[in-house]
Amino acid sequence: MTIEVKNSIKPLDYVESINSLENRVNDVLLGKKNELLWILEHNTVYTGGTSSNQKDLINKNIKIIKTNRGGKYTVHSPGQKVIYFVLNLNKRKKDIRKLINQVENCVINTLKEYEISSYADKKNIGIWVGDKKIAAIGIRVKKWIAYHGFSLNVSNDLKKYKNIVPCGIKDKGITSLRDLGVTNFNKINKIITKHFLNIFS
Repeated sequence: MTIEVKNSIKPLDYVESINSLENRVNDVLLGKKNELLWILEHNTVYTGGTSSNQKDLINKNIKIIKTNRGGKYTVHSPGQKVIYFVLNLNKRKKDIRKLINQVENCVINTLKEYEISSYADKKNIGIWVGDKKIAAIGIRVKKWIAYHGFSLNVSNDLKKYKNIVPCGIKDKGITSLRDLGVTNFNKINKIITKHFLNIFS
């Protein structure tokens, strides 16, 4: 199956990006366009997934954009890679758990290239380094088209997480590649793309 790869250089507006993603979902469902891998960054935005809970808002004054992905509150900001995909599970295995495992492996394999050892936690979805989260996963499936995706903290400002209980998890921290001592992220998009396509194409 052919997966179109898109890289956006400048941070993009969240709502416009999601609208574009939803359009692609419909096109893939109708067979008009190929599946998609889209790597981008967002201007700073706080979003709430389908299981977000008001009590996880520490700063009640921030604007939250409600989204139809799974998961709770998170923040996207420049320096964080957001990896959207549109995958047609009608032509693959209709197995959501397997899909999530594959996404987890994509992130874990990407981090290995930076000599960072990470793991997936069944109880707290996402990818962890020690007791700190480095990548969040939020997926929606519509008529067996899987979309949204995952975000990877590369060099973003982690202080922005202090306004929320990220992903509803109170007793653990957040980290990034930069926090873990990585100084060169020039090839990050290529590395993510390589591991994604290794798994999905």
